[in-house]
Amino acid sequence: MEENACHPQACAIQDCLSKSNYNEDKCKRQIDALYECCNTFYQQHGDNASSVSCPKAGLLRLKMKQRGLEK
Repeated sequence: MEENACHPQACAIQDCLSKSNYNEDKCKRQIDALYECCNTFYQQHGDNASSVSCPKAGLLRLKMKQRGLEK
């Protein structure tokens, strides 16, 4: 399994947060990109797959719904 799936997107969030004084609002694009990547990862590998960069599948779907990203 791809334990490091979506790692570049997670790193982009960390970079953005450190550059923006940890203002999450300024990093929405990077956070959305991570969630989209993780969603694709779970679609390809199933909900029981795991990646250190992705929230669990159920939590990911909840967060995507909250952000208006559901497909």
